[in-house]
Amino acid sequence: MEPIYQYAWLIPVLPLAGAMIVGLGLISYNKATNALRQANAVFVVSLVGASMVLSFLLLWSQLQGHEPYTQMFEWAAAGNFHLSMGYTIDHLSSLMLAIVTTITFLVMIYTDGYMAHDPGYVRFYAYLSIFSSSMLGLVISPNLVQIYIFWELVGMASYLLIGFWYDRTAAADACQKAFVTNRVGDFGLLLGILGIYWATDSFDFIVMGDRLTELVESGAIASGLAALFAVLVFLGPVAKSAQFPLHVWLPDAMEGPTPISALIHAATMVAAGVFLIARMYPVFEEIPLAMDVIAWTGCCTAFLGATIAITQNDIKKGLAYSTISQLGYMVMAMGVGAYGAGLFHLMTHAYFKAMLFLCSGSVIHGMEGVVGHDPVLAQDMRLMGGLRKYMPITATTFLIGTLAICGIPPFAGFWSKDEILGSTFAANPAMWVVGWLTAGVTAFYMFRMYFNTFEGKFRGNEIDIRNQLLATANGGKPANAFGPGAMDPKELAHGHDGDNCDHSHGHSEYPHESPLTMTFPLMALAVPSVLIGLVGTPFANYFEEFIHPPSETVAEVLEHAEEFDLTEFLVMGGSSVGIALIGITIASLMYMSRKIDPAAIAQKIQPLYQLSLNKWYFDDINDFLFVKGSRRLARQVLEVDSRVVDGAVNLTGLVTVITGEGLKYFENGRAQFYALIVFVAVLGLVIISGVT
Repeated sequence: MEPIYQYAWLIPVLPLAGAMIVGLGLISYNKATNALRQANAVFVVSLVGASMVLSFLLLWSQLQGHEPYTQMFEWAAAGNFHLSMGYTIDHLSSLMLAIVTTITFLVMIYTDGYMAHDPGYVRFYAYLSIFSSSMLGLVISPNLVQIYIFWELVGMASYLLIGFWYDRTAAADACQKAFVTNRVGDFGLLLGILGIYWATDSFDFIVMGDRLTELVESGAIASGLAALFAVLVFLGPVAKSAQFPLHVWLPDAMEGPTPISALIHAATMVAAGVFLIARMYPVFEEIPLAMDVIAWTGCCTAFLGATIAITQNDIKKGLAYSTISQLGYMVMAMGVGAYGAGLFHLMTHAYFKAMLFLCSGSVIHGMEGVVGHDPVLAQDMRLMGGLRKYMPITATTFLIGTLAICGIPPFAGFWSKDEILGSTFAANPAMWVVGWLTAGVTAFYMFRMYFNTFEGKFRGNEIDIRNQLLATANGGKPANAFGPGAMDPKELAHGHDGDNCDHSHGHSEYPHESPLTMTFPLMALAVPSVLIGLVGTPFANYFEEFIHPPSETVAEVLEHAEEFDLTEFLVMGGSSVGIALIGITIASLMYMSRKIDPAAIAQKIQPLYQLSLNKWYFDDINDFLFVKGSRRLARQVLEVDSRVVDGAVNLTGLVTVITGEGLKYFENGRAQFYALIVFVAVLGLVIISGVT
C-alpha cells in the first residue's frame, strides 16, 4: 500500500488540474468551452471520482493499521527559521478525505441536473473544483501554516460560489457578508498562530501542545496568555463553522446555487472549523479555560440556531439554521472533551445534511415549473404542501434525513447525537439540559418543514396565497394564517429587487420529480444516513477506536468501551428520543392534523415569536454597530481630514503665499534698494545698541 501514500498528493491536485484546464478554456475559448458543457462536466467529475477512489484506498489502509504517513519538503528558510510543507495521511485526514470526496462527487453529479439550463454551467463546475481542491488540501495539511493557506483558499472559493449569480443584489451582498465575517475570525486565527509560534517556535500540532504545556507548567508563560492564544485560534473555527456570534453569514450563503449550499453546509467549509479544533486538540485540551469557551460557544450556538429555525419559511434558510445548530453540537462535544463524539457527528451530519440540502434543491427545481424562477416563491414552504404525491423519491429521502437529524434510532444521527449528549451530561449537566432541549426543538422544526413541504394539500397554484406573499413583499403585513414562520417583510422585499427574477407563474400546474442525475445522489446519500451510525454504537464503538484523540492510545479507548453501561444508555438514549418524539408530536398537531393553531400561539408569545423571526436581532445589531457605525466613523474621519489635516496643509500654503508675496518686493534686483536695506538694518542696530 506504500505507493498509494506516495501519490496521495494527487487527491487535491486532480480537482485543481480540472479547474485550471476548464478555467483556461473559459478564458481563452469561451464559446467553444461553454458549448462542450457535458464534456467539461464529465471531465471534472471523473477527476473528483479518481480522488475519491484514492481517498477510500487510503482510508482502508488506515483501517488495516497502517502507520500515519507524512511527506515533507523545506519550503522556506531564513537563519534558524525553517518552514516545511507537504502532506500527512493519518486516521483523521483519511476519514475527512473520504467524507469530502464522496459528497463532492455526488454533488457534482447532482449539479448536472440542477444547473442544466444555467448559462454559467461550466463556470460553476470550475468553481466547484477549486472549492473541493482547497478543502482536500486543508485536510492533508501537516502544520498550522499550510492549514491557514488552504483555509483562505476555501474562503476565496466560497466567495465565488455564494456570489455565483453576481447580477442578483442579494447574492452580491451575501458573498460580501460571508467574506467580511470570515475575515474577522481569520484575523483572530492569524494572531493566534503567530502567538503560539512565538511561544513554542513550532507550527506542528503535537509539538505546539507539548511545548505550550511545559511553558505554562514552568511559569515561563502565564496560563492566561496561553488561553488567549488558544481562544484567538478558536476564532477561526467560530467564523468558518458559523458559531455565535459570527454565525450571521451562513444563512445568507443560501443565495448561491443549492449544490454549493449542500457542499458548504455538509462536508467542506463549515466542517473545516471542527476539523481545525480536532487538529489543534493537543493545544486546546491542556487549557481548561479554552475548552470551557469552546464548549459554551457550541452550546449557545446549538440553541440559537434551533430557536431561529422554527420560524423559517424559506426551506433552504431553515436548513441553514439547522446546520448552525448541529455545528454547535459538534463544537460543544469538542469543548467537553468528547473528541470522538464530535467527529462522529461531523461524519453522520455530513451525509444526512448533504441529502437534506439536495432534497431542498430538488423541491425548488420542481416548484420552479409552477411558480417560475422567482427565488422567494420557489423556496417558500407556504406555497408547497402535498409534494410527496408528485416527488416520492425526494419526499422519502427528505424524511430519512429528517429522522436522522432528529435522532430517531436506528438512523445515523441518533448514535452520534446521543454520544454527544451523554458525554456532555458527564461533564456539565447544565450544558446537557440546553442540548437536550435543543434536540426537542430540532425535531419540531424539522418535522414542521417536512409536513409543510410534503404533506397536506398542494398550495403552489393557489393565486390568493401567491398574491398575499407578493403583497408582503410590497410592504404589506405577513399573514399569521400560515403560523409561526411568516417571512420577514424586509427579506421578502429583498428577494423581489428585479435582479434575475422571473415573475412568471411557470408552465405547470403541479411540480414533478427531478431527473435521475438529481435523484441518484439522494438515494446514494440515504444509505449512509441510515446505516453509518452503526459504526459508532456505544456497545461496539469502532469509530471511537479508529479516531481516538492524539493524547490517548487504542488501549485506553478499548478500556473505556468495555465500561458500557446498558442502563445508562437506555436512560440517556431514551431521554433524547423522548424529547424528540415530543417535538414531532407537537409539529404533527400543528402542521399535519391542524388540531393546534400555530397562529394563536404566535399571538400569545409575540415577543418570543418576533425574537425568533428577527433572528435574535443579530443582523439589526450588526447593521447598527458595524455597518452604520463604520459609516458614521468614516464621516467623522472625513470631517477631521477636511478640517484639521486639510486645514493645516492649507494654512501652510497660505503662509507660504503671503510671505512669498511680501518677499518678492524685496527681491527686485536693484543695488540701490539693497544698499538702503543694509543702511536701515545698520541704523536699527545702532539705535538698539544705543538704547541698551
